[in-house]
Amino acid sequence: MSTKIQIDDLEFANRPVDGHKGTFGKVAVIGGSLGMSGSITLSATAALRGGAGLVTAAVPQSIQAIVAGYEPSYMTVALPTDVHGQLAAVDADIVTELLDGKSAVAIGPGLGQTKLAADLVLAVLKQADCPVVLDADALNLAAEFELLHGIPRRSRWVITPHPGEFARLTGESISHVSANRESLAERFAAEHELTVVLKGANTVVTDGSRTYVNQTGNSGMATGGSGDILTGLTAAVLGQHADALEGAILAVYVHGIAGDLAAEALSQRGMIASDLLRFLSAAWRNLSHEPSD
Repeated sequence: MSTKIQIDDLEFANRPVDGHKGTFGKVAVIGGSLGMSGSITLSATAALRGGAGLVTAAVPQSIQAIVAGYEPSYMTVALPTDVHGQLAAVDADIVTELLDGKSAVAIGPGLGQTKLAADLVLAVLKQADCPVVLDADALNLAAEFELLHGIPRRSRWVITPHPGEFARLTGESISHVSANRESLAERFAAEHELTVVLKGANTVVTDGSRTYVNQTGNSGMATGGSGDILTGLTAAVLGQHADALEGAILAVYVHGIAGDLAAEALSQRGMIASDLLRFLSAAWRNLSHEPSD
């Protein structure tokens, strides 16, 4: 039986006053495709707003200029593309170089669901020795190609599915997932030795032995891109040496606070995902009681 925990049960370290960029983690965010550059820009910017010291967005070369132009504070790396601008085969050496020295990596937002994208996800899972956050297309590829099975575990994995993605991973119906969120998430986490963040109202975060049910957030966050922001935010927290479960809990909790602050200022109906980026700083202040000047 899983132990239920509350946010007050956890202690989160403050940022050391003598810290530097390396102290706060080097995060890679991998994804994007033609027509889907927005998701990876949201994730990479959220990783910055999550406190990561350095963030690199690895994207197909065809959209590198678009992604780089969105936010000057992260770096970009071009992944190979074919003549149509779609992701081409990514050599193992490129993956090794991309992961070198990273404190955490997130993969999936906007990546597409081709076999070559699946090969990239598999290469990251095999090579990474830092925490890996899988979301969006990485989860759909994991379900289609059974990527979560049979890989010797070198790192901690966190998956962040919505109910539809989790249904594909488990083979259950969406209605069954929605009716049994905690038990199914706990069982899957235990069986696969990873942390599950099952998104939705009252997001469930579990490693199979400990479970947290989030109380922050609102229906205004049910909009395209909100999950991409959680992906980057989670990678940033894990990159700052957090325990996988506790880091995921913190990211979910702060993500929800940002949503509540955005809704208060803009209304639930009128807010969009990029508004969350504007309110993440205030959410951290709300959590840590940092001074305003």
